[in-house]
Amino acid sequence: MLPHLRPIPIKDRASILFIEYGNIDVIDGAFVVVDKTGVRTQIPVGSIACLMLEPGTRVSHAAAALASRVGTLLIWVGEGGVRLYAAGQPGGARSDRLLYQAKLALDEEARLKVVRYMYEMRFGEPPPAKRSVDQLRGIEGARVKETYKLLARRYKVPWKGRSYDVKDWDKGDVANKCISAATACLYGITEAAVLAAGYSPGIGFIHTGKALSFVYDIADIFKFDTVIPVAFKIAAQQPPEAERAIRKECRRIFAEKKVLDEIIPRIQEVLDAGGLEPPKTPKGSLPIAIAAGDTLDNDHQRVYGEM
Repeated sequence: MLPHLRPIPIKDRASILFIEYGNIDVIDGAFVVVDKTGVRTQIPVGSIACLMLEPGTRVSHAAAALASRVGTLLIWVGEGGVRLYAAGQPGGARSDRLLYQAKLALDEEARLKVVRYMYEMRFGEPPPAKRSVDQLRGIEGARVKETYKLLARRYKVPWKGRSYDVKDWDKGDVANKCISAATACLYGITEAAVLAAGYSPGIGFIHTGKALSFVYDIADIFKFDTVIPVAFKIAAQQPPEAERAIRKECRRIFAEKKVLDEIIPRIQEVLDAGGLEPPKTPKGSLPIAIAAGDTLDNDHQRVYGEM
């Protein structure tokens, strides 16, 4: 009998891998992509945080089951990775952590403390005193718009504001397409980390009412230090395949800045700011999907292929 699989900690994994035009299956015990000519490409699925599945991919039951067991998130995206359609949950969230997250979100005072802390983490200074969550959301929005303008001027990119139509993608300008492709990469690894830590992607504090509200909250803490400058830099270069260039650059930035090392500890910091006592783990509760574990050697933690 094979030994029980022990998932590699999120912080020791490569961030993302995009796959298109292939059948994903488990053959002879290996996670593989089979192209139309029958060529097999093995994927080290357990050492990747999430697989972004573009149009033209099909996933077998065996492949989905193996990805779930090793804690790798499968995300179905649009062409170029600029739209997220669905995701498979790697391992499942824990009830005690879900209840803790929900308790913080439903307590007005605790929620405001969390929002204020996230604001301070993003902008490096405390937010204005005596402001509601809605007021802080408005202040944050104004600062984000100004940051977009500053980056557009720095990289000499034409900018009319953040706008796009998911139903008519080709109408968008290059800068907005690049930003969407870059943020999709960040949202993918953030969702993988949120789920691995045992929390819900949908219970947010600044963002609410969406399936990925908490993912957006956490990703925003990293966004302007990582993927948004990448998007403007690539947009300024006007490469023929901008989305592909962005994906490669995002992977480089994630590895260079060790973003996967930071996300789960940052989630805990954010929730601790609410000031509520975390619930004790009930007897018989399952452990988190992917434990912190020991750091792996560099030879085992970097995978930069692109299908």
